[in-house]
Amino acid sequence: MATMKKLRAYRGPALFSHGFRPFFLFGAIYAGAMIPLWLAVFVGHASLPTALAPRDWHVHEMLFGYVGAVIAGFLLTAVPNWTGRLPIQGGPLAILFASWLAGRVATTFSDLIGWQSALAIDAAFLLLLAAAAAREIIAGRKWNNLKVVAIVSFLAIVNVAFHLEAHLHGLAEYSTRAGVALVVTLVCVIGGRIVPSFTRNWLARREPGRLPVPFGRFDAIAMAAGLCAMIAWVLAPSGIWVAGALGIAGLLHLVRLARWAGHRTLSDRLVLILHLAYAFVPVGFFLSALSALDLVASGAGVHAWTGGAIGSMTIAVMTRASLGHTGQALSASAATQAVYAAILIAALTRVCAALEPTYSIPLLTISGLAWTGAFFGFALAYAPLLCRTRKF
Repeated sequence: MATMKKLRAYRGPALFSHGFRPFFLFGAIYAGAMIPLWLAVFVGHASLPTALAPRDWHVHEMLFGYVGAVIAGFLLTAVPNWTGRLPIQGGPLAILFASWLAGRVATTFSDLIGWQSALAIDAAFLLLLAAAAAREIIAGRKWNNLKVVAIVSFLAIVNVAFHLEAHLHGLAEYSTRAGVALVVTLVCVIGGRIVPSFTRNWLARREPGRLPVPFGRFDAIAMAAGLCAMIAWVLAPSGIWVAGALGIAGLLHLVRLARWAGHRTLSDRLVLILHLAYAFVPVGFFLSALSALDLVASGAGVHAWTGGAIGSMTIAVMTRASLGHTGQALSASAATQAVYAAILIAALTRVCAALEPTYSIPLLTISGLAWTGAFFGFALAYAPLLCRTRKF
């Protein structure tokens, strides 16, 4: 009750009353704007004043820019629920958001300000985020949730390594794979929490039937196998042993997903999208296993993980959290369903572009348009909710 009174007492801008508001809104705008710019650079119609290679700029801003914003929005909203403490809001939240924004500007203009300055400015955001989340979790004595902070801390370290590797070696190959592996691991950790939980909650209100299997030993084995396979993939992305590890991990995560009764959620798009998003995790493992054997292009598996698992899961989390934390009914409107369709089209066509290089340009164009439509669609549909005060 005291916490609720303090929340009501907040008189600052609604946008900075909760972490999900600025980070989901501007993260989505940034994700939607970045891909058309990247495609223009990719085909030679534009250039960027960045010290990074064009491909590295694209990778970096997806992993540490857009995904970093969504992680911040999720974590800053989830931590108060975990700890029962007040959310970070007002001035401290604005400082965190400004740090994220400064990192985007610094990385894009790093050729003008110098790569060292860009590294220092960009690195600050994830370090501040990890420190802020850790402080709240420790103060609330919710020690089990520190594992999420650990992943964010590793992501902050990989971000620094990305800048260093790009400067020293021209391309950030190892850091790219490490960043992808960490974010996919985070999807598996968070997805393993929310997908069966939200599915169970929804199914429990319907007819009796099979419910998701609670987290158990099998989930722990699947997570461990996936983590080991991805570590091997980061160190050496090709070879029969790596392919075998990736294939086994893919099979375990496919079984894990099947245990969550996703086939029973077809009528609730807010729940269904979570299952569809997680399905890209085993698909990414399988395609990366084939890539390790030189049977398909490496981009197929990577984009199943990034455009598919990460892109779809972040959209799913942003829509559900935005509705729930602004007091709206948990139902997918026509606009929300259009956003879901667009992100799935974007992911599938991007994977197909890697599998069918003959048609890569038209498929990349379709993927880019669908991706931009998904994130701009989210921004347009949810900006009114994210920018106004919730009525308790």
